[in-house]
Amino acid sequence: MNSARDPRIAIVGAGLGGLVCARVLQQHGRAVTVFEREAAADARPQGGSLDMHPDTGQAALRAAGLLDRFHALARPEGDEWRVLDFATAALLAQHGPTPDGGRPEIDRGQLRGLLLDSLTRGTVRWDHAVSGVIPLADGTCRLLLGDGTAEDFDLVIGADGAWSRVRPALSQAVPGYTGVTFLETGFDHCDTRHPELARLVGNGSMLVKGAGRTLVAQRNSNGHIRAYVALRAPQDWQVAAGVDLGDQQAVRTHLLEVFDDWDERLRYLLRNSDTGFTNRPLFVLPAPHTWEHVPGVTLLGDAAHLMPPVGLGANLAMLDGADLAHALVAASDLGDAVRAYESTMLPRSIEAATGSAQGLDHLVPATASELALPRRH
Repeated sequence: MNSARDPRIAIVGAGLGGLVCARVLQQHGRAVTVFEREAAADARPQGGSLDMHPDTGQAALRAAGLLDRFHALARPEGDEWRVLDFATAALLAQHGPTPDGGRPEIDRGQLRGLLLDSLTRGTVRWDHAVSGVIPLADGTCRLLLGDGTAEDFDLVIGADGAWSRVRPALSQAVPGYTGVTFLETGFDHCDTRHPELARLVGNGSMLVKGAGRTLVAQRNSNGHIRAYVALRAPQDWQVAAGVDLGDQQAVRTHLLEVFDDWDERLRYLLRNSDTGFTNRPLFVLPAPHTWEHVPGVTLLGDAAHLMPPVGLGANLAMLDGADLAHALVAASDLGDAVRAYESTMLPRSIEAATGSAQGLDHLVPATASELALPRRH
């Protein structure tokens, strides 16, 4: 940029999109600071397996100069879906992997580690929670930290997910409940300890759908299977069911009752997991979610366009990060760069939000008449 100094850029959130943005900026010699509330990179599990799409996630990794390292970690064989009948566990359909390995899978934690390792040491300030941002009259932005201190930046990028502390500077939108809740659980050393389940899941993912009830299980690295029980239910379903979420046996008993007409080989997933069930109600931002440009601040990923988890979110967040970084490097004016990015990202996210909402309806159909084979996004 044609200025006396490079702009001061802060990214709030060390997720995939924010880290891609930081990596591409550093590739072009730009300074950037990432603020992350977690105490360390390994402070919590990072979630399941992701399929990286060629035109989004892989495009972002190529822009970051990390595509070859990604392929060294990825599992092309994981791009496989097995669809089973809920009443018999019979195989109804099988998709992928494609001959060219077009959407290889990778554990989210592995991908995040790859991005973190690519950054200049000290880029991420761990244990630095952000409480909010204040756009200032001179076009800069004040970052408010959880410890009561503040720092000023020329641009603050909100990459801090569903409950973003940066978003209120641009939009009053808040996430709303979709009507679908996931309960997450897991199986360790699946090939030796849970061989029948491992066979049903295969190399990639298993999908079983019933009216308002869906089971998804996906193979992760190191012999782990991560499973999700998806229910169309009120957000406080456990209250009506009289279930204490802290009582794992009570949760198991309830789920076995909900799935009482399913094949016993599938109910094994409910009965014998190695970890407890984590309740994850799904939220989305209103679509379309847009805002008027505000100098000094913008959003990417879930902070900008929170969608159902049907395979688009992480890919889009990474593409957002790469696009924003490229815009910042290419433009001579910071405001022009952000406007250019937003003019591309916002229409793209509106289209993706529509597709993701439809994808959730197909993943967890409300009625038996809506049961159909899944669509790929």
